[in-house]
Amino acid sequence: MGLRAARRVLAWPVRQIADLSSRGPRALAIAPQDIRTTDPAIADDIYAGHFHFAGRIVDSHGTSPFDFTEVPLEWETALMGFAWLRHLRAAETALARANARSLIDEWITRQSRQSGGIAWQPQVAARRLISWLSHSPLPLEGADAHFYRRFMKSIGRHVTFLSRQVADGLDGEAKLTAVLALMQASLCATGLESSRRKYEKLLVNTLQAQVLPDGAHISRNPQVLVDLLLDLLPLRQAFTARGLSIPQELISCVDRVLPMLRMMRHGDATLALFNGMGVTAPDTLATVLAYDDARGQPVMNAHYAGYQRLEGDNTIVVCDAGAPPPPPYSMRAHAGALSFEMSSQGQRIIVNCGAPSQMRGALREAARLTAAHSTLTVADTSSCRFASGGIARAVCDGAIIAGPSQVETRRGDDELASEIDVSHDGYAATFHLLHRRRLKLAADGWRLEGVDTLSPTAKSGQGLESVDYALRFHLHTQVRAGLIENGQGVLLALPTGEAWIFHASGLPLTLEESVFFAGFDGPRTTSQIVIHGDAASQPEIAWVLSRSQ
Repeated sequence: MGLRAARRVLAWPVRQIADLSSRGPRALAIAPQDIRTTDPAIADDIYAGHFHFAGRIVDSHGTSPFDFTEVPLEWETALMGFAWLRHLRAAETALARANARSLIDEWITRQSRQSGGIAWQPQVAARRLISWLSHSPLPLEGADAHFYRRFMKSIGRHVTFLSRQVADGLDGEAKLTAVLALMQASLCATGLESSRRKYEKLLVNTLQAQVLPDGAHISRNPQVLVDLLLDLLPLRQAFTARGLSIPQELISCVDRVLPMLRMMRHGDATLALFNGMGVTAPDTLATVLAYDDARGQPVMNAHYAGYQRLEGDNTIVVCDAGAPPPPPYSMRAHAGALSFEMSSQGQRIIVNCGAPSQMRGALREAARLTAAHSTLTVADTSSCRFASGGIARAVCDGAIIAGPSQVETRRGDDELASEIDVSHDGYAATFHLLHRRRLKLAADGWRLEGVDTLSPTAKSGQGLESVDYALRFHLHTQVRAGLIENGQGVLLALPTGEAWIFHASGLPLTLEESVFFAGFDGPRTTSQIVIHGDAASQPEIAWVLSRSQ
């Protein structure tokens, strides 16, 4: 449906509705494009009562999906967010339009007197408002005046609810989504013109507070950048569609975020697994990067974000060289200080375990531990402490409440190699230890050298005490690993035909089981190279990963 046709569908019922409040949204003028990928076949599943969200299928058996109570939290969150409307719109059939209208009407009927539960969590309500506005032509084409009135009234209720939430101190990612929804509503709906400047100022202030100068989100989660662009790019178009100037901060934000995403991207078009990043949808990533008119180069030194990227020919290394994000933004952050990922010729080799698609319970907690990352773990203890149990859990919801406070980075680049030298104090309070990691990637990409060192803190006033550690290198599921040279080396065979060999200062190596949480089909078993040692007797480990063919 073209823009002119969409405007006609959105506007026609207004002539029949004289009693809509002049203080709220009166009519819809535009419907911003949803650039998320679609699958028309999902529309058929939804019509048949098969609701497949967050990795779970729930059959309605002829009842409304909004009446279900015993359903997974993630499934209900996706249902209540209505982002799935895009699949119905992609079907482009009268049946899909009628089904969308019926489901929205069911939701309005059940929620007209509700104000709690998953449906009214601010981030869910904001996502629902964005979805309704973006796909409003879908239910409104062929709708009668009664439905239009109910639809507009509910949009007004969402605007009022989110405005109050923001005014009451909403923070974190939920605030960002709420502000984006309010800004979109003020552009799409007539009757909200008086609030537009307020929402625009709120948007600018929120972007300045949450998007760092180098383009990373303050949460340090690459997935947040993808989600942000999926909302910002249509919003940018909406300003133009209404004949309004695009805020400079919005333009600047998009221009910074796109190169930052490229920094986190491996050669196989997936994003590095840091701080809550899970499965990458390659089509979605390609969609947002297609809007990079400059086709910019990736950021190499993201000082504010706390990430470093090394490139040597077709070999890529990305390292976490930052402190944990502030508590309101750390609910999904990981204890992965100094961890790194490596890929060659588009094939992932060294990885972190990543975040499971089902962010709940033991899987979520295990994925956040230091041991789930390619870095050094002291005494099987994570470098960060998470809020858990009792009041701390209830108030902070898994936020990081202790971790590295000083992360220092030095970098050098020349024609022969690129090198970083990073240290963190996440083990200072408990073990009086500092962890330092040096990584050096040859310019031809055939050799990565690393040195991991444990040293006593200046305040300890003593030497290194005896404490166990484990230096881990998690392997991608497509890498076949085998011990060679009587356990002094590991041969890594890649499906591309490449082979790499890992050595470590003549120390014995072990291959142990690991779990890759970020698989497209769910968690999968894989392997990890592990070096066990004692800080007092072996405080430094030099290792090398070299390509043999």
